[in-house]
Amino acid sequence: MSWLDRVKERLPFGNKRESPDNLWIRCPRCQEMIFRTEYEEKLSVCPRCEHHGRIGADKRLSQILDKGYELLPSPRVVEDPLRFKDSKRYVDRLKAARASNPHHDAFTAAFGAIEGKPAVVGVQDFTFMGGSMGMAVGDAFCNAAQRALDEYCGFVCVTAAGGARMQEGILSLMQMPRATVMTRRLKEAGLPYIVVLADPTTGGVTASYAMLGDVHIAEPGALIGFAGQRVIQETIREQLPEGFQRAEYLHKHGMVDMVTHRKDMRETLAQLLEYLAPAKAA
Repeated sequence: MSWLDRVKERLPFGNKRESPDNLWIRCPRCQEMIFRTEYEEKLSVCPRCEHHGRIGADKRLSQILDKGYELLPSPRVVEDPLRFKDSKRYVDRLKAARASNPHHDAFTAAFGAIEGKPAVVGVQDFTFMGGSMGMAVGDAFCNAAQRALDEYCGFVCVTAAGGARMQEGILSLMQMPRATVMTRRLKEAGLPYIVVLADPTTGGVTASYAMLGDVHIAEPGALIGFAGQRVIQETIREQLPEGFQRAEYLHKHGMVDMVTHRKDMRETLAQLLEYLAPAKAA
Protein backbone atom coordinates (compact mmCIF):
# COMPACT_ATOMS: atom_id res chain seq x y z
CA MET A 1 0.00 0.00 0.00
CA SER A 2 1.38 3.39 -0.99
CA TRP A 3 1.60 6.34 1.41
CA LEU A 4 -1.20 8.06 -0.52
CA ASP A 5 -3.58 5.15 0.04
CA ARG A 6 -2.73 5.11 3.78
CA VAL A 7 -3.44 8.82 4.05
CA LYS A 8 -6.73 8.44 2.19
CA GLU A 9 -7.87 5.75 4.63
CA ARG A 10 -7.31 8.07 7.61
CA LEU A 11 -9.12 11.06 6.10
CA PRO A 12 -12.53 11.76 7.68
CA PHE A 13 -14.17 12.21 4.29
CA GLY A 14 -16.20 9.52 2.58
CA ASN A 15 -15.66 8.20 -0.91
CA LYS A 16 -16.20 10.62 -3.76
CA ARG A 17 -19.83 10.58 -4.82
CA GLU A 18 -20.20 8.89 -8.17
CA SER A 19 -22.21 10.73 -10.81
CA PRO A 20 -24.42 8.85 -13.29
CA ASP A 21 -22.87 7.99 -16.65
CA ASN A 22 -25.78 9.59 -18.49
CA LEU A 23 -25.67 12.94 -16.71
CA TRP A 24 -24.23 14.64 -19.81
CA ILE A 25 -24.64 14.13 -23.53
CA ARG A 26 -22.58 15.39 -26.45
CA CYS A 27 -24.30 17.22 -29.29
CA PRO A 28 -23.52 15.37 -32.55
CA ARG A 29 -23.32 18.67 -34.48
CA CYS A 30 -21.42 21.17 -32.33
CA GLN A 31 -19.79 18.55 -30.04
CA GLU A 32 -20.65 20.59 -26.94
CA MET A 33 -21.38 18.73 -23.71
CA ILE A 34 -24.95 19.39 -22.56
CA PHE A 35 -26.55 18.71 -19.22
CA ARG A 36 -29.11 16.00 -19.98
CA THR A 37 -31.88 17.65 -17.97
CA GLU A 38 -31.46 20.88 -19.94
CA TYR A 39 -31.43 18.92 -23.22
CA GLU A 40 -34.68 17.14 -22.38
CA GLU A 41 -36.33 20.37 -21.25
CA LYS A 42 -35.51 21.74 -24.72
CA LEU A 43 -37.35 18.77 -26.33
CA SER A 44 -34.04 17.09 -27.27
CA VAL A 45 -32.82 20.19 -29.10
CA CYS A 46 -29.28 21.43 -28.49
CA PRO A 47 -29.44 24.80 -26.66
CA ARG A 48 -26.15 25.88 -28.32
CA CYS A 49 -26.60 25.10 -32.02
CA GLU A 50 -30.34 24.18 -32.25
CA HIS A 51 -29.56 20.68 -33.56
CA HIS A 52 -32.75 18.59 -33.40
CA GLY A 53 -31.84 15.22 -31.93
CA ARG A 54 -33.55 11.98 -32.89
CA ILE A 55 -36.23 10.90 -30.43
CA GLY A 56 -38.33 7.78 -29.88
CA ALA A 57 -42.02 7.24 -30.52
CA ASP A 58 -43.23 7.73 -26.94
CA LYS A 59 -41.39 11.01 -26.49
CA ARG A 60 -42.62 12.26 -29.85
CA LEU A 61 -46.24 11.38 -29.11
CA SER A 62 -46.11 13.08 -25.71
CA GLN A 63 -44.68 16.24 -27.30
CA ILE A 64 -47.42 16.43 -29.94
CA LEU A 65 -50.60 15.04 -28.35
CA ASP A 66 -52.59 16.27 -25.37
CA LYS A 67 -52.49 14.10 -22.28
CA GLY A 68 -54.75 11.06 -22.21
CA TYR A 69 -54.16 9.82 -25.75
CA GLU A 70 -54.82 6.18 -26.68
CA LEU A 71 -52.10 4.00 -28.19
CA LEU A 72 -53.37 1.92 -31.09
CA PRO A 73 -52.66 -1.83 -30.98
CA SER A 74 -49.45 -2.94 -32.69
CA PRO A 75 -50.24 -5.19 -35.65
CA ARG A 76 -48.91 -8.73 -35.69
CA VAL A 77 -47.64 -9.98 -39.01
CA VAL A 78 -45.74 -13.03 -40.26
CA GLU A 79 -42.16 -12.60 -39.10
CA ASP A 80 -39.22 -13.50 -41.31
CA PRO A 81 -41.39 -14.65 -44.24
CA LEU A 82 -38.29 -15.08 -46.45
CA ARG A 83 -36.14 -16.78 -43.77
CA PHE A 84 -33.60 -14.05 -44.41
CA LYS A 85 -30.06 -14.23 -43.13
CA ASP A 86 -27.05 -12.03 -43.79
CA SER A 87 -24.42 -11.64 -41.08
CA LYS A 88 -27.28 -12.36 -38.64
CA ARG A 89 -30.67 -13.99 -38.91
CA TYR A 90 -33.52 -11.55 -39.35
CA VAL A 91 -35.35 -13.00 -36.33
CA ASP A 92 -32.29 -12.26 -34.20
CA ARG A 93 -32.19 -8.67 -35.43
CA LEU A 94 -35.86 -8.27 -34.52
CA LYS A 95 -35.26 -9.69 -31.04
CA ALA A 96 -32.36 -7.30 -30.47
CA ALA A 97 -34.40 -4.31 -31.67
CA ARG A 98 -37.35 -5.20 -29.43
CA ALA A 99 -35.09 -5.70 -26.42
CA SER A 100 -34.06 -2.04 -26.58
CA ASN A 101 -37.42 -0.58 -27.65
CA PRO A 102 -40.78 -0.48 -25.84
CA HIS A 103 -42.73 -1.10 -29.05
CA HIS A 104 -43.14 -4.12 -31.29
CA ASP A 105 -41.90 -2.46 -34.48
CA ALA A 106 -40.82 0.84 -36.02
CA PHE A 107 -44.24 2.52 -36.41
CA THR A 108 -46.40 3.49 -33.42
CA ALA A 109 -49.73 5.30 -33.65
CA ALA A 110 -52.10 6.91 -31.17
CA PHE A 111 -55.50 8.58 -31.18
CA GLY A 112 -56.02 11.74 -29.16
CA ALA A 113 -56.08 15.48 -29.58
CA ILE A 114 -53.64 18.26 -30.42
CA GLU A 115 -54.65 21.34 -28.44
CA GLY A 116 -58.18 20.00 -28.42
CA LYS A 117 -58.27 19.08 -32.12
CA PRO A 118 -58.92 15.32 -32.60
CA ALA A 119 -56.19 13.54 -34.54
CA VAL A 120 -54.45 10.26 -35.14
CA VAL A 121 -50.67 10.59 -34.93
CA GLY A 122 -48.31 7.94 -36.30
CA VAL A 123 -44.60 8.03 -35.48
CA GLN A 124 -41.78 6.20 -37.21
CA ASP A 125 -38.94 5.44 -34.80
CA PHE A 126 -35.45 5.45 -36.33
CA THR A 127 -34.01 3.63 -33.33
CA PHE A 128 -35.92 0.48 -34.36
CA MET A 129 -33.86 -0.98 -37.22
CA GLY A 130 -33.41 2.45 -38.75
CA GLY A 131 -37.17 2.99 -38.90
CA SER A 132 -37.22 0.62 -41.87
CA MET A 133 -40.55 -0.06 -43.55
CA GLY A 134 -41.64 -3.68 -43.41
CA MET A 135 -45.01 -5.41 -43.28
CA ALA A 136 -45.58 -4.39 -39.65
CA VAL A 137 -44.93 -0.74 -40.48
CA GLY A 138 -47.23 -0.95 -43.48
CA ASP A 139 -50.01 -2.50 -41.40
CA ALA A 140 -49.55 0.06 -38.61
CA PHE A 141 -49.72 2.96 -41.09
CA CYS A 142 -52.85 1.59 -42.77
CA ASN A 143 -54.53 0.88 -39.42
CA ALA A 144 -53.77 4.41 -38.24
CA ALA A 145 -55.21 5.91 -41.44
CA GLN A 146 -58.31 3.72 -41.06
CA ARG A 147 -58.74 4.93 -37.46
CA ALA A 148 -58.62 8.52 -38.74
CA LEU A 149 -61.34 7.62 -41.25
CA ASP A 150 -63.43 5.98 -38.51
CA GLU A 151 -63.01 8.96 -36.17
CA TYR A 152 -63.42 11.42 -39.05
CA CYS A 153 -60.33 13.36 -38.02
CA GLY A 154 -56.94 14.37 -39.37
CA PHE A 155 -53.94 12.04 -39.63
CA VAL A 156 -50.45 13.29 -38.73
CA CYS A 157 -47.53 11.10 -39.74
CA VAL A 158 -44.01 11.73 -38.39
CA THR A 159 -41.47 9.99 -40.62
CA ALA A 160 -37.90 8.94 -39.82
CA ALA A 161 -36.61 6.00 -41.82
CA GLY A 162 -33.78 4.61 -43.86
CA GLY A 163 -36.23 3.16 -46.37
CA ALA A 164 -37.71 -0.28 -46.99
CA ARG A 165 -36.65 -3.24 -44.85
CA MET A 166 -34.42 -5.34 -47.07
CA GLN A 167 -34.94 -8.48 -44.98
CA GLU A 168 -38.53 -8.62 -46.23
CA GLY A 169 -37.71 -8.05 -49.89
CA ILE A 170 -40.64 -7.42 -52.23
CA LEU A 171 -43.06 -7.70 -49.29
CA SER A 172 -41.63 -4.52 -47.82
CA LEU A 173 -41.94 -2.68 -51.15
CA MET A 174 -45.61 -3.70 -51.35
CA GLN A 175 -46.25 -1.43 -48.35
CA MET A 176 -45.63 1.61 -50.58
CA PRO A 177 -48.79 1.17 -52.73
CA ARG A 178 -50.80 0.05 -49.68
CA ALA A 179 -49.95 3.25 -47.83
CA THR A 180 -50.58 5.30 -50.97
CA VAL A 181 -54.10 3.85 -51.24
CA MET A 182 -54.84 4.88 -47.65
CA THR A 183 -53.65 8.45 -48.23
CA ARG A 184 -55.98 8.54 -51.24
CA ARG A 185 -58.91 7.42 -49.08
CA LEU A 186 -58.18 10.19 -46.60
CA LYS A 187 -58.19 12.69 -49.44
CA GLU A 188 -61.48 11.37 -50.81
CA ALA A 189 -63.01 11.69 -47.32
CA GLY A 190 -61.84 15.30 -47.11
CA LEU A 191 -59.62 14.58 -44.11
CA PRO A 192 -56.23 16.27 -43.70
CA TYR A 193 -53.09 14.18 -43.97
CA ILE A 194 -50.10 16.10 -42.57
CA VAL A 195 -46.53 14.81 -42.75
CA VAL A 196 -43.75 15.84 -40.37
CA LEU A 197 -40.39 14.97 -41.93
CA ALA A 198 -37.86 14.20 -39.20
CA ASP A 199 -34.19 13.28 -39.56
CA PRO A 200 -33.63 11.16 -41.58
CA THR A 201 -36.44 10.42 -44.06
CA THR A 202 -35.10 8.50 -47.03
CA GLY A 203 -35.64 5.64 -49.47
CA GLY A 204 -38.99 4.00 -50.08
CA VAL A 205 -40.67 5.97 -47.31
CA THR A 206 -39.82 9.22 -49.12
CA ALA A 207 -41.01 7.63 -52.36
CA SER A 208 -44.45 6.90 -50.90
CA TYR A 209 -46.40 8.23 -47.92
CA ALA A 210 -43.79 10.74 -46.72
CA MET A 211 -44.35 12.96 -49.76
CA LEU A 212 -48.09 12.50 -50.25
CA GLY A 213 -49.34 14.82 -47.52
CA ASP A 214 -51.60 17.83 -47.88
CA VAL A 215 -48.93 19.75 -45.95
CA HIS A 216 -45.28 18.80 -45.47
CA ILE A 217 -43.46 20.13 -42.42
CA ALA A 218 -39.75 19.47 -41.90
CA GLU A 219 -37.74 19.76 -38.71
CA PRO A 220 -34.67 22.03 -39.01
CA GLY A 221 -31.65 20.30 -40.51
CA ALA A 222 -33.51 17.06 -41.29
CA LEU A 223 -32.02 14.87 -44.03
CA ILE A 224 -34.74 14.20 -46.61
CA GLY A 225 -34.24 12.36 -49.88
CA PHE A 226 -34.53 9.13 -51.82
CA ALA A 227 -31.03 7.99 -52.80
CA GLY A 228 -27.97 8.85 -50.75
CA GLN A 229 -25.84 11.88 -51.59
CA ARG A 230 -22.81 9.75 -52.47
CA VAL A 231 -24.85 7.66 -54.91
CA ILE A 232 -26.29 10.77 -56.58
CA GLN A 233 -22.93 12.46 -56.83
CA GLU A 234 -21.26 9.41 -58.36
CA THR A 235 -24.15 9.00 -60.80
CA ILE A 236 -24.28 12.56 -62.13
CA ARG A 237 -20.52 13.11 -61.59
CA GLU A 238 -21.06 16.61 -60.27
CA GLN A 239 -20.48 18.28 -56.92
CA LEU A 240 -23.75 18.63 -55.04
CA PRO A 241 -24.69 22.09 -53.70
CA GLU A 242 -24.18 22.93 -50.05
CA GLY A 243 -27.06 21.80 -47.85
CA PHE A 244 -28.38 19.42 -50.50
CA GLN A 245 -31.21 17.18 -49.19
CA ARG A 246 -31.48 19.15 -45.95
CA ALA A 247 -34.81 20.60 -44.82
CA GLU A 248 -33.91 24.21 -45.53
CA TYR A 249 -32.69 23.39 -49.06
CA LEU A 250 -35.89 21.47 -49.84
CA HIS A 251 -38.02 24.31 -48.48
CA LYS A 252 -36.17 26.83 -50.64
CA HIS A 253 -36.80 24.67 -53.72
CA GLY A 254 -40.48 23.97 -52.99
CA MET A 255 -40.26 20.35 -51.83
CA VAL A 256 -41.59 21.05 -48.33
CA ASP A 257 -44.08 23.67 -47.19
CA MET A 258 -42.39 24.84 -44.01
CA VAL A 259 -39.48 24.21 -41.66
CA THR A 260 -40.72 24.30 -38.08
CA HIS A 261 -38.81 24.21 -34.80
CA ARG A 262 -39.80 21.37 -32.51
CA LYS A 263 -41.01 23.74 -29.80
CA ASP A 264 -43.52 25.20 -32.30
CA MET A 265 -44.62 21.90 -33.83
CA ARG A 266 -47.60 21.24 -31.58
CA GLU A 267 -49.08 24.71 -32.12
CA THR A 268 -48.46 24.54 -35.87
CA LEU A 269 -50.18 21.16 -36.19
CA ALA A 270 -53.15 22.38 -34.17
CA GLN A 271 -53.55 25.40 -36.45
CA LEU A 272 -53.34 23.25 -39.58
CA LEU A 273 -55.93 20.81 -38.25
CA GLU A 274 -58.25 23.69 -37.48
CA TYR A 275 -57.83 25.11 -40.99
CA LEU A 276 -58.02 21.82 -42.90
CA ALA A 277 -60.36 19.58 -40.93
CA PRO A 278 -63.99 19.35 -42.12
CA ALA A 279 -66.68 20.84 -39.89
CA LYS A 280 -67.55 17.57 -38.13
CA ALA A 281 -63.89 16.93 -37.25
CA ALA A 282 -63.07 20.47 -36.11
